[in-house]
Amino acid sequence: MTEGTFDAYLYQIIENKQKFISQIMTSKSPARTAEDIDEVALSYAEIKALASGNPAIKEKMDLDVQVSKLQLLKQNFLSQKYDLEDQVTRKFPKEIEMLEQEIAAYQTDIRLAKEHTPAEREIFPIMEIQGTDYGDKQKAGQALLEACRRMNSPKPVAVGKYRGFAMELRYNSFEREFQIALKGTRSHIITLGTDAHGNITRLDNAIARLEDKRESCQQQLIQVKARLATAKQEAKQEFAQEKELAEKLARLGELNALLDMDKND
Repeated sequence: MTEGTFDAYLYQIIENKQKFISQIMTSKSPARTAEDIDEVALSYAEIKALASGNPAIKEKMDLDVQVSKLQLLKQNFLSQKYDLEDQVTRKFPKEIEMLEQEIAAYQTDIRLAKEHTPAEREIFPIMEIQGTDYGDKQKAGQALLEACRRMNSPKPVAVGKYRGFAMELRYNSFEREFQIALKGTRSHIITLGTDAHGNITRLDNAIARLEDKRESCQQQLIQVKARLATAKQEAKQEFAQEKELAEKLARLGELNALLDMDKND
């Protein structure tokens, strides 16, 4: 490589290409974006100035690369900022609204179950199956199995009530299984088995899990609100290298003007 010639510019192009290739070919986890700085086309006057050792050309070349990198960083920053603003105005508020509705629905269904459940849990709550009330757990389970056997259509049918919930019997043809939908504010789906006693236990367990599901939604709500607060703060931030970019752009403008004057001379 000969000092003060066009060789320096050519080697700089090769260096930029190698940096880009290395980002892709590395054995480590690659970044989502790879910097590929476009080649800067030089005029014949600039080539002549470079060959003559004009320091303004080298400074311009360095600034072109630095400015391109800073502009790429700013574009990525603005893209993330717009995404955060969208999350603040749309995504997180929608998630919060849905979770609050879920919590309210679970709370209503939990209260419904308590109002229709004996204080002594040893006492079996009355289960209505196709118009008949059953006060015995085994008999209620048998009646539920009988309703399954009599079902001759995949269309869901109202089968009775239990602990304040309307029960809808359905057959899942894909899974080949009977299901009960406990319909309160929300529908809670329970898969039935072949054991009469066990099916009642499955219904009771599903109702008991409403407390856990409500608690899970409350924890999710806390997390989403925290993420919303963080996103609001981050969305207010400005590009940290804005001043540096402005200064380099100004200097690059000065150099371009200087080189234009040299061309005219």
